[in-house]
Amino acid sequence: MAADVRTGDRCRCACMKMVQVQVQVAVLGAPGVGKTSIIQQFVAHEFQEEYTPTESRQLHRASAVLSERMYELLILDLPNLPRYPGPAGQEWMDPRFRGLRNSRVFILVFDICSPESFHHVKQLRQQILDSTSKPPVIVVVGNKRDKQKLRFAPRHALSVLVKKNWKCGYLECSARNNWHILLLFKELLISTTARSRIKTPSICLQGALHRERCSVM
Repeated sequence: MAADVRTGDRCRCACMKMVQVQVQVAVLGAPGVGKTSIIQQFVAHEFQEEYTPTESRQLHRASAVLSERMYELLILDLPNLPRYPGPAGQEWMDPRFRGLRNSRVFILVFDICSPESFHHVKQLRQQILDSTSKPPVIVVVGNKRDKQKLRFAPRHALSVLVKKNWKCGYLECSARNNWHILLLFKELLISTTARSRIKTPSICLQGALHRERCSVM
Protein backbone atom coordinates (compact mmCIF):
# COMPACT_ATOMS: atom_id res chain seq x y z
CA MET A 1 0.00 0.00 0.00
CA ALA A 2 1.42 3.36 -1.01
CA ALA A 3 1.94 6.06 1.59
CA ASP A 4 2.05 9.80 1.03
CA VAL A 5 4.96 11.07 3.09
CA ARG A 6 4.90 14.72 4.10
CA THR A 7 7.40 16.64 6.21
CA GLY A 8 7.62 20.12 7.62
CA ASP A 9 5.98 22.47 10.07
CA ARG A 10 2.49 22.03 8.62
CA CYS A 11 2.32 18.35 9.56
CA ARG A 12 3.93 18.85 12.98
CA CYS A 13 1.70 21.77 13.87
CA ALA A 14 -1.44 19.87 12.85
CA CYS A 15 -0.50 17.04 15.21
CA MET A 16 0.42 19.41 18.06
CA LYS A 17 -3.02 21.07 18.01
CA MET A 18 -4.90 17.81 18.59
CA VAL A 19 -5.96 16.27 21.87
CA GLN A 20 -3.67 13.37 22.68
CA VAL A 21 -4.98 10.00 23.89
CA GLN A 22 -2.73 7.23 25.14
CA VAL A 23 -3.19 3.66 23.93
CA GLN A 24 -1.05 0.96 25.51
CA VAL A 25 -0.40 -2.04 23.28
CA ALA A 26 1.12 -5.32 24.49
CA VAL A 27 2.82 -7.47 21.85
CA LEU A 28 2.78 -11.14 22.90
CA GLY A 29 3.61 -14.51 21.36
CA ALA A 30 5.99 -17.46 21.48
CA PRO A 31 9.78 -16.89 21.38
CA GLY A 32 11.26 -16.28 17.94
CA VAL A 33 8.06 -15.34 16.10
CA GLY A 34 9.26 -11.78 15.37
CA LYS A 35 7.55 -9.60 17.99
CA THR A 36 10.54 -7.31 18.46
CA SER A 37 11.21 -7.22 14.71
CA ILE A 38 7.67 -5.99 14.01
CA ILE A 39 8.01 -3.24 16.61
CA GLN A 40 11.45 -2.19 15.37
CA GLN A 41 10.22 -1.96 11.78
CA PHE A 42 7.33 0.22 12.87
CA VAL A 43 9.17 2.65 15.13
CA ALA A 44 12.63 2.72 13.49
CA HIS A 45 12.41 1.03 10.06
CA GLU A 46 15.08 -1.45 11.14
CA PHE A 47 15.39 -5.23 10.91
CA GLN A 48 18.00 -7.40 12.63
CA GLU A 49 18.73 -10.72 10.91
CA GLU A 50 20.28 -12.33 13.98
CA TYR A 51 17.75 -13.52 16.55
CA THR A 52 18.26 -12.05 20.01
CA PRO A 53 15.76 -13.12 22.70
CA THR A 54 14.07 -10.28 24.58
CA GLU A 55 15.27 -10.50 28.17
CA SER A 56 13.93 -7.27 29.66
CA ARG A 57 10.84 -5.11 29.33
CA GLN A 58 11.05 -2.52 26.54
CA LEU A 59 8.63 0.37 26.05
CA HIS A 60 8.43 1.98 22.59
CA ARG A 61 6.50 5.12 21.70
CA ALA A 62 4.88 6.20 18.44
CA SER A 63 2.19 8.72 17.50
CA ALA A 64 -0.89 8.31 15.34
CA VAL A 65 -3.58 10.74 14.16
CA LEU A 66 -7.05 9.47 13.33
CA SER A 67 -9.80 11.84 12.22
CA GLU A 68 -8.41 14.87 14.03
CA ARG A 69 -7.60 12.92 17.19
CA MET A 70 -4.02 12.20 18.18
CA TYR A 71 -2.97 8.95 19.83
CA GLU A 72 0.24 8.14 21.62
CA LEU A 73 1.02 4.46 21.23
CA LEU A 74 2.88 2.90 24.15
CA ILE A 75 4.09 -0.44 22.77
CA LEU A 76 5.21 -3.07 25.28
CA ASP A 77 7.83 -5.59 24.13
CA LEU A 78 8.16 -8.20 26.88
CA PRO A 79 10.29 -11.27 27.66
CA ASN A 80 8.79 -14.68 26.99
CA LEU A 81 5.48 -15.06 28.79
CA PRO A 82 4.53 -18.78 28.88
CA ARG A 83 0.99 -17.90 29.91
CA TYR A 84 -0.97 -14.73 30.55
CA PRO A 85 -1.22 -14.20 34.33
CA GLY A 86 -4.54 -14.76 36.06
CA PRO A 87 -6.19 -12.07 38.21
CA ALA A 88 -4.08 -13.04 41.23
CA GLY A 89 -0.99 -14.24 39.35
CA GLN A 90 2.40 -13.62 40.94
CA GLU A 91 3.72 -12.55 37.52
CA TRP A 92 2.13 -9.13 38.08
CA MET A 93 4.85 -8.50 40.66
CA ASP A 94 7.66 -9.25 38.20
CA PRO A 95 9.19 -5.96 36.94
CA ARG A 96 9.78 -7.57 33.54
CA PHE A 97 6.02 -7.51 32.96
CA ARG A 98 5.30 -4.11 34.49
CA GLY A 99 2.43 -2.35 32.74
CA LEU A 100 0.98 -5.49 31.17
CA ARG A 101 -1.99 -5.47 33.53
CA ASN A 102 -3.02 -2.03 32.26
CA SER A 103 -3.08 -3.12 28.62
CA ARG A 104 -6.45 -3.46 26.93
CA VAL A 105 -5.06 -3.72 23.39
CA PHE A 106 -3.04 -6.75 22.28
CA ILE A 107 -1.10 -7.89 19.23
CA LEU A 108 -0.71 -11.67 19.37
CA VAL A 109 2.03 -12.79 16.99
CA PHE A 110 2.66 -16.27 15.57
CA ASP A 111 4.97 -17.68 12.89
CA ILE A 112 3.02 -18.84 9.83
CA CYS A 113 5.50 -21.74 9.55
CA SER A 114 4.95 -22.91 13.14
CA PRO A 115 1.66 -24.50 14.22
CA GLU A 116 2.99 -24.56 17.80
CA SER A 117 3.25 -20.77 17.85
CA PHE A 118 -0.33 -20.51 16.56
CA HIS A 119 -1.53 -22.81 19.35
CA HIS A 120 0.34 -20.61 21.84
CA VAL A 121 -1.51 -17.54 20.54
CA LYS A 122 -4.80 -19.42 20.88
CA GLN A 123 -4.03 -20.11 24.54
CA LEU A 124 -2.90 -16.55 25.22
CA ARG A 125 -6.11 -15.17 23.78
CA GLN A 126 -8.26 -17.35 26.03
CA GLN A 127 -6.14 -16.53 29.08
CA ILE A 128 -6.48 -12.81 28.39
CA LEU A 129 -10.26 -13.15 28.11
CA ASP A 130 -10.38 -15.16 31.35
CA SER A 131 -8.37 -12.60 33.31
CA THR A 132 -10.12 -9.35 32.38
CA SER A 133 -13.64 -8.08 32.95
CA LYS A 134 -13.46 -5.57 30.08
CA PRO A 135 -13.42 -6.94 26.53
CA PRO A 136 -9.94 -6.34 25.07
CA VAL A 137 -8.98 -5.43 21.52
CA ILE A 138 -6.98 -8.32 20.04
CA VAL A 139 -5.37 -8.51 16.62
CA VAL A 140 -3.78 -11.85 15.69
CA VAL A 141 -0.78 -11.47 13.38
CA GLY A 142 0.92 -14.14 11.28
CA ASN A 143 4.52 -13.03 10.76
CA LYS A 144 7.20 -14.30 8.35
CA ARG A 145 5.04 -14.05 5.23
CA ASP A 146 8.34 -13.96 3.31
CA LYS A 147 8.43 -17.74 4.02
CA GLN A 148 5.05 -18.29 2.39
CA LYS A 149 6.01 -21.65 0.85
CA LEU A 150 6.71 -23.13 4.29
CA ARG A 151 3.44 -22.14 5.97
CA PHE A 152 1.54 -24.80 7.93
CA ALA A 153 -1.98 -23.76 6.83
CA PRO A 154 -3.60 -21.60 4.13
CA ARG A 155 -4.06 -17.93 5.00
CA HIS A 156 -7.80 -18.02 4.29
CA ALA A 157 -8.39 -20.91 6.70
CA LEU A 158 -6.55 -19.16 9.52
CA SER A 159 -8.28 -15.86 8.81
CA VAL A 160 -11.75 -17.39 8.93
CA LEU A 161 -10.95 -19.27 12.14
CA VAL A 162 -9.62 -16.19 13.94
CA LYS A 163 -12.26 -13.75 12.71
CA LYS A 164 -15.35 -15.95 13.01
CA ASN A 165 -14.52 -18.23 15.93
CA TRP A 166 -12.13 -16.13 17.99
CA LYS A 167 -13.80 -12.78 17.16
CA CYS A 168 -10.39 -11.14 16.67
CA GLY A 169 -8.77 -9.15 13.90
CA TYR A 170 -6.40 -11.07 11.62
CA LEU A 171 -3.52 -9.95 9.43
CA GLU A 172 -0.30 -11.37 8.02
CA CYS A 173 2.97 -9.49 7.64
CA SER A 174 6.70 -9.79 7.04
CA ALA A 175 8.91 -7.92 9.47
CA ARG A 176 11.93 -8.77 7.33
CA ASN A 177 10.46 -7.15 4.21
CA ASN A 178 8.54 -4.43 6.09
CA TRP A 179 5.37 -5.74 4.45
CA HIS A 180 2.01 -4.85 6.06
CA ILE A 181 3.70 -3.47 9.19
CA LEU A 182 2.09 -0.05 8.80
CA LEU A 183 -1.19 -1.72 7.86
CA LEU A 184 -1.05 -3.76 11.07
CA PHE A 185 -1.02 -0.69 13.29
CA LYS A 186 -3.64 0.99 11.12
CA GLU A 187 -5.99 -1.97 11.60
CA LEU A 188 -5.20 -2.03 15.30
CA LEU A 189 -6.19 1.61 15.71
CA ILE A 190 -9.32 1.17 13.62
CA SER A 191 -10.36 -1.73 15.87
CA THR A 192 -9.61 0.34 18.96
CA THR A 193 -11.62 3.36 17.83
CA ALA A 194 -14.49 1.31 16.35
CA ARG A 195 -15.92 0.79 19.83
CA SER A 196 -16.34 4.54 20.12
CA ARG A 197 -17.96 4.57 16.67
CA ILE A 198 -15.29 6.90 15.31
CA LYS A 199 -14.98 6.91 11.53
CA THR A 200 -11.39 6.63 10.25
CA PRO A 201 -11.02 7.99 6.71
CA SER A 202 -7.29 8.58 7.14
CA ILE A 203 -4.47 7.86 9.54
CA CYS A 204 -1.28 9.85 10.08
CA LEU A 205 1.49 7.78 11.64
CA GLN A 206 4.73 9.08 13.06
CA GLY A 207 7.59 6.73 13.96
CA ALA A 208 8.90 7.28 17.47
CA LEU A 209 12.41 7.83 16.12
CA HIS A 210 11.26 9.81 13.05
CA ARG A 211 8.99 12.51 14.43
CA GLU A 212 9.51 14.70 11.37
CA ARG A 213 7.89 12.07 9.16
CA CYS A 214 4.13 11.84 8.72
CA SER A 215 2.67 9.02 6.59
CA VAL A 216 -0.95 9.37 5.49
CA MET A 217 -2.67 6.17 4.40
